[in-house]
Amino acid sequence: MAAALLWIVSPMAVSSTLAFSDSIIEGRRFCENLRLGSYGLSSSNNLKLKGREPRWNFCSMNSELMLARLRFGTESSRKFPVLSSLTPNTTREVASSLEQRVYDGVLKRANLAKEHQKSDGLDVKLDIVLPGNQQMLNEAYNRCGEVCAEYAKTFYLGTKLMTPERRKAIWAIYVWCRRTDELVDGHNASHITSTALDKWESRLEDIFSNRSYDMLDAALSDTVLKFHVDIQPFKDMIEGMRMDLVKSRYENFDELYLYCYYVAGTVGLMSVPVMGIAPNSHATAESVYGASLALGIANQLTNILRDVGEDARRGRIYLPQDELAQAGLSDEDIFEGRVTDRWRNFMKNQIKRARKYFEDAEKGVTELNQASRWPVWASLVLYRQILDEIEANDYNNFTKRAYVRKWQKVIALPVAYTRALIR
Repeated sequence: MAAALLWIVSPMAVSSTLAFSDSIIEGRRFCENLRLGSYGLSSSNNLKLKGREPRWNFCSMNSELMLARLRFGTESSRKFPVLSSLTPNTTREVASSLEQRVYDGVLKRANLAKEHQKSDGLDVKLDIVLPGNQQMLNEAYNRCGEVCAEYAKTFYLGTKLMTPERRKAIWAIYVWCRRTDELVDGHNASHITSTALDKWESRLEDIFSNRSYDMLDAALSDTVLKFHVDIQPFKDMIEGMRMDLVKSRYENFDELYLYCYYVAGTVGLMSVPVMGIAPNSHATAESVYGASLALGIANQLTNILRDVGEDARRGRIYLPQDELAQAGLSDEDIFEGRVTDRWRNFMKNQIKRARKYFEDAEKGVTELNQASRWPVWASLVLYRQILDEIEANDYNNFTKRAYVRKWQKVIALPVAYTRALIR
């Protein structure tokens, strides 16, 4: 359910050790020592795949969805997020048709998950792998674990409670998300173009077709085969990176929600098949996927509210322009960092919205497999506390950074663990 923890992985800066160029260098060493076998490792020349059957497109979020937002709540009799809009009736009619399309897509995704859901524990059917290949693959997973331990210590600790197969799979997904974010937020971000992201997406398609360019790719390729993970959320995350290259303002919350889905909500959709739904859960799979989206949105909204000042210094404002105007605020107020009563009232409403998404997410966390709940609860508890810290700073998110202190984490983690044990 999203960056910091795996239903917590929203965009964050990553060390250059995960940069795209570095991964190619590491990959060449890896591929030189690995035969072309079960994992279909190929040279970097094999970028284009021909004759591939199109995969089912999971609720491909395109520019149309700028008109609407997913929202997990009770506006519909369906047990899944519905699309709503603050705009005129004509837009709402479009939103209604998009809602049906998204709902149908998610229903297919949930049904696919149920087909592979085992009634008791995790039963993964492994492909036949040459002994040498398996050793290399284990090294690839271990490398993913090292990256996770270095950059997401709290989450890494939570993954240790998972079964070994789930743990390794989550590491692989986490690392891919970090590397993707590195393309637009890392040290080489100023040189990244839409063409570079196109190549990264082509490489992703190769991974899902069992063609890997380095050891980290190989780990993800193995993961998607074992857990039947769908490619579309990964593609949608890349689309979010494209958006960051050209967009620095969001006219309304529908537009902002789409961005939050791309960069954070997608992570929940990637990881639910790995996390697993509790065997004794009576919840529908689509409701669990809906809750995973809600947590991703909540985490990303929290990131946005925490980083208003930092983003403004980069010329970016990830806040709904129409709501700013309604509050009597402008871009200049943000660039100048004015903490006024108008700003405080505006922030109160934004925090209230984020907390609502956290509340919606709780409905799905309790339905996850017990071995996967702790890191997700930790994500929810700790990230929600960032909102408390923004309030404690008197809504000054221009010059003061809201963060959860170590002693607060020490208290929160046992609480999250206890909640993970109880359904």
